[in-house]
Amino acid sequence: MVECVNQERHGKGMKRFEELQFSNSFARLPDRFYQRLEVTPLQKAHLAVYNQQAAELLDLHPDEAQRDDLHALFNGDKTLPGYEPLAAIYAGHQFGHLTPQLGDGRAILLGEVTNEAGERWELQLKGAGITPYSRRGDGRAVLRSTIREYLCSEAMHGLGIPTTRALLMTGSEEEVYREQIETGAMLLRMAPSHVRFGSFELFYYRREVEPIKQLADYVIEHHYPELLDHETKYLELFRQITLRTAEMIAQWQLVGFAHGVMNTDNMSVLGLTLDYGPFGFLDNYEPGYICNHSDPYGRYAFDQQPAIGGWNLSKLGQALLPILDGEPEKAAATANAILEEYNPRLQQHYHRGMLNKLGLKESRDGDKALIDDLLKLLANNRIDYTLFFRALCDFNEGEERNPLRDQFLDRNGFDSWAGRYRDRLQAEGSQRQARGEQMKQANPKYILRNYLAQQAIEQAEKGDYSEIERLHKLLQHPFDEQPENEHYAAAPPEWSNELEISCSS
Repeated sequence: MVECVNQERHGKGMKRFEELQFSNSFARLPDRFYQRLEVTPLQKAHLAVYNQQAAELLDLHPDEAQRDDLHALFNGDKTLPGYEPLAAIYAGHQFGHLTPQLGDGRAILLGEVTNEAGERWELQLKGAGITPYSRRGDGRAVLRSTIREYLCSEAMHGLGIPTTRALLMTGSEEEVYREQIETGAMLLRMAPSHVRFGSFELFYYRREVEPIKQLADYVIEHHYPELLDHETKYLELFRQITLRTAEMIAQWQLVGFAHGVMNTDNMSVLGLTLDYGPFGFLDNYEPGYICNHSDPYGRYAFDQQPAIGGWNLSKLGQALLPILDGEPEKAAATANAILEEYNPRLQQHYHRGMLNKLGLKESRDGDKALIDDLLKLLANNRIDYTLFFRALCDFNEGEERNPLRDQFLDRNGFDSWAGRYRDRLQAEGSQRQARGEQMKQANPKYILRNYLAQQAIEQAEKGDYSEIERLHKLLQHPFDEQPENEHYAAAPPEWSNELEISCSS
């Protein structure tokens, strides 16, 4: 009987935190890649939010959420067996300008866990105190920004977009100064790896070739093992990163997500959405939408993201040049050829995604014009991007004048487009009901609008974290009808236009 209980106890989803087998493969690299250090505990810390869905990725028992000492395990008050905390060093192009040394200025990698499915998850604390790379910063994160990253990383996961995950959030009474006094918090986030484009750039600009090779070999061994025996594995690594990045950014554009700070140190070598700061989802469709108050010239505006992704990849390709096979000129030409695959892959993924949003089964001549003309109509008439596409799921091609026209000042313009759309649907024999159901799986009803995050933040600052829990539950299933949550799908209030999000967020 005892044996059976123990087998069940250690089965999938049945582990305590102390039973997780922590290791740290990144710590096996030479110490030029990081600095070992300890977490600086927050004062008067407490558990704010725990993500059971993310916990399941580590095979954790559901009861772990109820532990009184849970926050202490990730606040530096206690440690778990196998912890090897460290802060990684990297460089980065920030707003187009090289900063030759950056690094984890407020993040500490605790270690990694391999679950029973064979998936490796690094656990990193954000807001864990001063590191050698803090650059005169305090090494802290404020509650406001921590809530935003917690909610948005989980919202992106719900949308099916590659992203880091968030396991738990720790609150505190510690005062942290940004534009004003706020309270400090920590986020325990998870990802297979936190290696960035800037991790390679650091050593390229230091003219140190061996570390570039060591890091590339590490990334291949742990995250692209299918390339281990490839004849030109470093070139193929660059290709895989390029293609993953293209697909990720296409997904951003499809759901109307603006990252806000696409510096090369915020770009993942796994094609994950990384480092949520001044992000924003489109309300009204505005191609030049700037979500970051610290970006007055719009370098990272919504419609610039595809081009910036390519620019960032060019910097990664440059950093990899010293280890690419062949003569320098030949290697550069090959790397440039790989870069030329970026835009076609992004456009292919985006076009297929837009056809799905429109309920079109196959690509035909004229589809690009149909899509482009619709987006121009949305922009010129200031139409809510998410609400429009969700309403389009119920488009009735049998109606001469679709009710959606009433959203537009230019009703004749919409009528003209709707007529073309109607003809296009009929040309492929589209069935209204089946099409509508399929479109609802491509057009979310719920997104994390800035005002929703702000409301959760204001409640949390009063000690009430319930709105974070509600939003998290809602955003796990953004494509589903949720009648009890219909108010979360409403148009944003006027006051939301006054919200400003900066890099300090």
